[in-house]
Amino acid sequence: MAELQERQRILESVQEKIFREGFVKVTVDEMADDLGMSKKTIYKIFPSKEEIMRGIVHMTMRRIEKQVTAIVDSDKPFEQKFTEFLAILARLTSKFSKQLQRDIQKYLPQLEKEMEVFRREKIFGKLRPMFHQAKEEGFLREDLNDEVFMLVFINSVQNIMTPSVLADQSFSAQEAFRQIFQILFEGALTEEARKKFHFFDFSTLDDQARGTL
Repeated sequence: MAELQERQRILESVQEKIFREGFVKVTVDEMADDLGMSKKTIYKIFPSKEEIMRGIVHMTMRRIEKQVTAIVDSDKPFEQKFTEFLAILARLTSKFSKQLQRDIQKYLPQLEKEMEVFRREKIFGKLRPMFHQAKEEGFLREDLNDEVFMLVFINSVQNIMTPSVLADQSFSAQEAFRQIFQILFEGALTEEARKKFHFFDFSTLDDQARGTL
């Protein structure tokens, strides 16, 4: 139990610095200083810096999956569910700096693959009931196949919002998602839904991106 607590303390302590500055720049010496413990103690719990990064990503994944599951399983209307879902994505994408995206792409390709599987199976794989609900509640046009639309939406996000793509682009992850959403949903929503979806311009999501996961 004590080792598990120490493991959690290390991850919680270093995650924001790594998210902000990148995997390469932050040294284990800096981590030890911030934690007030020896490098030997850190290496006893995490055999390498790569394992620390993997622990941070997995911890973040677990939290996101729990939040997404709670949203999808709730009795809230589609508009509220999707607003909350977008807020989670905004917070997640704002965490990963350009430098960290480049570091993951270059030095941690296996972890990038794990992140892609997680997004596909644990985040976007849970969206099917929400898109069905959107059709039932009149947010998507009657002539639109909600299954096809869901696949187009998921694949668009999956293929663009990855470290290997974003690291080489001038736009941010938030801007990429904003454009994907606007391009796809502009033609998919009913007239009434376009008026009702006050979050369509993402003005509130930029503020929510600064929240915690």
